[in-house]
Amino acid sequence: MLAAVDHVQLAAPPGSEDDLRAYYAGVLGMTEVPKPPALAARGGCWFQAGAVRLHLGIERDFRPARKAHPGLRVATVEAFAARLAAHGAKVVWDDGLPGHRRFYSEDPVGNRLEFLEPLA
Repeated sequence: MLAAVDHVQLAAPPGSEDDLRAYYAGVLGMTEVPKPPALAARGGCWFQAGAVRLHLGIERDFRPARKAHPGLRVATVEAFAARLAAHGAKVVWDDGLPGHRRFYSEDPVGNRLEFLEPLA
């Protein structure tokens, strides 16, 4: 039986690791987690914040995920949106999910990300 989501993997183009680190660690505030040596040779980066784990894997024929995306729950979604906007990230609010305040953004390689907070 399924017990939990271990991680979500997104793709990224070759040579984008520095941009990914600047965004996921610098902007989102995640911590980079070392990849096992056998996997590190493939490139990419792994990040974690609490129980949230995102893996960015290198894909030679990369195309950004424009529809598929992780939904990342945040505390104080308004402040988180302001943080992203202050770093130049696009913030697109969406009120289509009842009981939640949410917005969409993109990582530096164009992958869609959803950030949401349940309403009290």
